Amino acid sequence: MPIAVAVAPHPLLEVGAFVTRLAGPLAEVAAPPLAPPDDWRVDDDVRAAVRALLRHGGYKPSGRGKPASEYLVAAHADGRFPQVNPVVDVCNHVSLWTGLPISVIDLDLARPPFTIGVCPPATTYVFNPSGQTIDAAGLLALADADGPCGTPVKDAQRTKTHPGTRATLSIVWGSTALPGRTARATAWYRALAAALGAVDDVSA
Repeated sequence: MPIAVAVAPHPLLEVGAFVTRLAGPLAEVAAPPLAPPDDWRVDDDVRAAVRALLRHGGYKPSGRGKPASEYLVAAHADGRFPQVNPVVDVCNHVSLWTGLPISVIDLDLARPPFTIGVCPPATTYVFNPSGQTIDAAGLLALADADGPCGTPVKDAQRTKTHPGTRATLSIVWGSTALPGRTARATAWYRALAAALGAVDDVSA
C-alpha cells in the first residue's frame, strides 16, 4: 500500500518525498559510489532561503539549531564528514551538495498517519541515544501518530535507521524561493537510493 504524507499549507515549503524498500537488511546493503557532483552550487542565496523557510513558523535556525545541511557543510570543510550507514550516507551526500536539509526515517519504527507541518508550542523530542531533546516549537516537521519523526534540523532518535532497517521514508525540505531545486535534488537522491533497493512514490 502506498505511503501517504499530508502536507499542511505553507507559503515557502516545497517537499520532495519517496520511500526506499531496501534489497535486504540495512547492515547487508552496500552504498553506491558517492562522488562530488560538478553541477551543483550552494551559495548565500540557498542558505538564506533555507533559513527563511525554517523561520516562517517562528523557529530560530541558529547555533545548534541550524539547518542540518549547514552542519554537513561545516563537517565536510573540517574533514569530519559523518559516515553512518548507506542510507544515511546517501541522504547526507545529497544534502551537502544541494544545500537542502533532508530527513530519512525507518518506516517500520513509525506509526501512520504521516503529516508535515509546523510544530505547535512546547513541542520537544529526543534526537540522540543519550536522550537529549530539541525544542521544536515553530519548526517544520514530519510527524507520525507519536509526534515528530524528522525535521530540517535533527531527526528523532526513535525512528532513526539501524542495522535491521528494511524500508525508509525520505523528506527533502525545499523552498519555493529556489525554483526547481527541490525537484532536481529529489530526482538525484532517488537515483542514488535506487542502488539500495526499490524506490516508491509517496501520495498526498
